[in-house]
Amino acid sequence: MYTDENVKAFIEQIDDVQKRQDSHHLIQLMEQVSGEKARMFGTAIIGFGQYHYVYDSGHEGDAPLIGFSPRKAAISLYVYTGREQDAYLLEGLGKFKMGKACIYVKKMSDLHEDILVRLMKTTIDFLSKRYTRILVS
Repeated sequence: MYTDENVKAFIEQIDDVQKRQDSHHLIQLMEQVSGEKARMFGTAIIGFGQYHYVYDSGHEGDAPLIGFSPRKAAISLYVYTGREQDAYLLEGLGKFKMGKACIYVKKMSDLHEDILVRLMKTTIDFLSKRYTRILVS
């Protein structure tokens, strides 16, 4: 759930200078791609836009269209649909590790930004067509 916490204050408390710089850059990039302002989602995720999901099991909730979390070990990027037909986008992305629901990257310079932007756009398009998009900005 989105909170009223200040995104910039959250980023400024990050000890790692590179991670702080990458976070500022990601905010600028994700705001540009999504057309949504950065907002805190929970205590550690910076989200852009929102959609409402309902699973076949009946479980439902709200989540950011795209987002990231500057965690201690790596930056978690929430920018991928997980669909097999979108896997080709990961091929030229750069140096990263894949999690169940996110992409882990040590620093933004390890990624090809143009491919990251394509991943963001594909994810927003997929989620906007499949689920109810909620405007929050």
